[in-house]
Amino acid sequence: MTDATVDFRVAIPARYASTRLPGKPLLAIAGRPMIEHVWRLACASGAREVVIATDDERIRTAAAGFGAEVVMTRADHASGTDRLAEVAEQRGWPDEAIVVNVQGDEPLLPPALVRQTAEALAADALAGIATLAAPLAAHELFDPNAVKVVCAADGRALYFSRATIPWDRDRFARGEREPDPALPYWRHIGLYAYRAGVLRAYPRLAPSPLERAETLEQLRALWHGIAIRVLFTDPAPPAGVDTAEDLRRAEAALGG
Repeated sequence: MTDATVDFRVAIPARYASTRLPGKPLLAIAGRPMIEHVWRLACASGAREVVIATDDERIRTAAAGFGAEVVMTRADHASGTDRLAEVAEQRGWPDEAIVVNVQGDEPLLPPALVRQTAEALAADALAGIATLAAPLAAHELFDPNAVKVVCAADGRALYFSRATIPWDRDRFARGEREPDPALPYWRHIGLYAYRAGVLRAYPRLAPSPLERAETLEQLRALWHGIAIRVLFTDPAPPAGVDTAEDLRRAEAALGG
């Protein structure tokens, strides 16, 4: 534990199946399974509880081997958020509790960012969710895989999109493809903190047409009036592990 002033929990959803990297949470990085690295960084964040949420016995067995607490969940969850909602229910976390969702394939995530995301939510009593954003690189401006976010003056999200937002009408009409440095272009980083009450209610909220069109689950929250606080960070944290190349990069970073 660190001297964190905000009381929060961390839940780590971990699925065995992965199209590009089967058994991804258990792949070895610097002699330890990836999920152990994630669990260790979550523990270093100052969270009062860290639990791994999985439906797979292989992950449960591996996690027990390095001393992690595991919550076994149903196998039919549509998303990691749904899985975490079951965890909050099983654990009986109070509605006001702050829960940070740390993905099981983020072994290079700085522990301080986990804590800071929880702090951002704690500081905004009217927000139900907090998340991260980093400066958008020029090459990501028109990339639909780089999710953009625009925010109000108070730091709350107005909208998330795969499209280029804000759309600089006159600049782009002239054929320019570099962003105006005076405009706030931010890329969304998918680290989330939730109030447990919001987390429990989330699976019961109807998906919105915006969510379906953009395939961005966070738009469900905005559609239903849940305020999302955005914490701005620069530089962006290292990317998660999705490919064999990502795995080699993590090995180089953690293998010393």
